[in-house]
Amino acid sequence: MHKSKKHSELTTDIEIQGSRTGLEAVRSGRATSGRASVPRESCQDHFGLFEPQISAEGVHVWPFDASCPVEVLFLNESGRKPVRMNRHRYFEVLYLCSGSAECHIQDRILPFRKGDLAIIGSTLYHRLECRSSPPCRIAALFFEPDLIRCDGGSDSAEYLTPFLLQDAAFPHIVAAKTGVPKQVFELMLRIRSTLPASSPQGRLAVKTYLKMLLVLLVNQYASYAGTVETFHRQQRDLDRLIPLFRYLGENCGASVQVWEAARICRMSESYFMSFFRQVTGLSFIKYLNQYRIERSQFLLANTDESMVDISQKVGFCDQSYFGTVFRRLVGLTPGAYRRRLLNRTALDRGQTDHTPPMKSARASLGESPQRRPAERNRQIAASNSKEPLRKVPTRDHALRY
Repeated sequence: MHKSKKHSELTTDIEIQGSRTGLEAVRSGRATSGRASVPRESCQDHFGLFEPQISAEGVHVWPFDASCPVEVLFLNESGRKPVRMNRHRYFEVLYLCSGSAECHIQDRILPFRKGDLAIIGSTLYHRLECRSSPPCRIAALFFEPDLIRCDGGSDSAEYLTPFLLQDAAFPHIVAAKTGVPKQVFELMLRIRSTLPASSPQGRLAVKTYLKMLLVLLVNQYASYAGTVETFHRQQRDLDRLIPLFRYLGENCGASVQVWEAARICRMSESYFMSFFRQVTGLSFIKYLNQYRIERSQFLLANTDESMVDISQKVGFCDQSYFGTVFRRLVGLTPGAYRRRLLNRTALDRGQTDHTPPMKSARASLGESPQRRPAERNRQIAASNSKEPLRKVPTRDHALRY
């Protein structure tokens, strides 16, 4: 993608729709809403907010307002409970307000420092892991690309080009020294101050600020020589794994060997192993280990099923082996993990005995994370933010078969 007359036309269009004074301030790098500070009371726990919404396919679903599918929120990331690798159908922009982190994208690990920006599309598995103390604070912008595509203008798709050109060498991190991240963050704050956009004027303002932000990214990546065909190829690769993800979601307790996974995807075993790692950034065995242990954590927290039943429901025939894998990945035995959750719940409830009935394991496994109501996700996020527990790591710690 190269700079062209079309880029200047995009900028002119933004000036007409939005505030000319505001855009000039953004271009010059002057802050339009004060320092890049993060309101502490607005920060939410990254793990608690995201992990319950990740499906067996590794897809994160955000409950957008259908009339204006844009969200800006602040997140705390401690690194003690890293969110597992996931992707999403929306586009994501992250600004690191404080601390330092690593951005894991497929099999790449990119340093993410204070003041940097991360640009993430919809086809790549990724996660963020804090590497500093105290926890990182992140400003996150999510938006559905159709909000821009449905504008009807001939240049609407060009606003999205930085999210569509993300091949294996794409520079996802925009360094603070370029000045672009601070300008983008200022526009994120403007969008946040306008949400929820309940009126036509509010929705127009949100879309205008979003387009101003996207123009900054289009100009930043103007010299990057990626192709939109990369995006379509990545989407086709993901589609080839959908039958396997669906099978794992419906048969969590079944024994799945590599050869069987390859058969489900209609590939040879050797090609499947290489293909799966290329698409998800993880080996199939590591992905399966993490998925099974994550499901067991959900059952330990939300049911009163025995350890034997839970180990069998998530695919471990031997309870002792289940305990070994669980402890290696989580850092606690299954029993200790459940006791800690129960103790935390008792403290949260002020030692009262009003705990609702446990759900059955069958109902829990059958419930798709994509279909949970947004309110339940927020409740889970609130309960998980009280005390950190180690979560399944996604690098160098999975048990190999």
